[in-house]
Amino acid sequence: MPELRQNIILKDWVIISTERAKRPDQFKEDRNIYEDLPRYDETCPFCPSNEKKFGNDNALYTETDDNGNWLIRALPNKFPAVAETSGETRINTEGIFRWMDGIGHHEVLVECPEHHLNLATMDIKTVERVLFAYQKRYKDLTALEEIESVIPFRNHGTRAGASIIHPHSQMIALPIIPRDVMSRMNESIRYYEEHRNCIFCRVLDAELEIMERVVIESQYFVAFIPYAAKSPFHMWIYPRRHNSSFAEARDEELKDLAAVLRGVMHKLYYGLNNPDYNLIVRSAPKGYGHSHFFHWYITIVPRLTRTAGFELGSGMFINTSIPEENAEYLRGIK
Repeated sequence: MPELRQNIILKDWVIISTERAKRPDQFKEDRNIYEDLPRYDETCPFCPSNEKKFGNDNALYTETDDNGNWLIRALPNKFPAVAETSGETRINTEGIFRWMDGIGHHEVLVECPEHHLNLATMDIKTVERVLFAYQKRYKDLTALEEIESVIPFRNHGTRAGASIIHPHSQMIALPIIPRDVMSRMNESIRYYEEHRNCIFCRVLDAELEIMERVVIESQYFVAFIPYAAKSPFHMWIYPRRHNSSFAEARDEELKDLAAVLRGVMHKLYYGLNNPDYNLIVRSAPKGYGHSHFFHWYITIVPRLTRTAGFELGSGMFINTSIPEENAEYLRGIK
């Protein structure tokens, strides 16, 4: 029988459609993951030696090797969602209508020089470099006076919104706290006020006690499929240590996270034939960096299904897979 499961963090409900559920291996993409991509593409704006040709020689941040060749770069987004200007951050009103200047910061993090790699096929040192660069740029953007929240994210594949193959992530910094971020904050505050405990720590303890949905665990992190996963193979990576801000993650934790993240991506890459996915770092906004009630984490959402009318009309998702079976399947991918 189908189940209605509640995400205790956000209080939203998900339908686990057992009657329509597919076996985990039925979600494999119909593609050849071994299809060769070039190491260098002369038409790619992010490949080395193409910087001047595509106007990408004004890097915001760069790491280089001993020979001066870049290893990772942060660039201004050529088509930014928000404008890096000196506009005002005050809210204007006219009747029921409200608006403010669309200021902020939008950048691209080019993760490595090699065009053909991704998080599943990079070596561990490269993944570490990506995470340390994430944190560096996250701190830099959070320190800007007008910024209230920073969202690091990665789109992989066209269904996830990526228009360029070369491995890259993005960061958008905003002068506001988005509603989805504030909802997580508000619900975690309510739980803490009632139970004097972090709801995210409580969820992590429960998952580790049951172990049915855990995919990978390490010294500092646990990757698992949530009990009320909204879609097939939706996954969270939680730090074991309570910490509300990604900016406060320690060096040894980021190195450990690199191994966990690469392990998760390996399993998705080989188990589901390199699916399109979105990756988001969910961290407390500015001013909440040392809170007892929030816990930063990473969300990974493989784009294996589509949002349809019921989801748009109800706000509820129908998951045509069973989280426990998906976790068991991924654990078996070596």
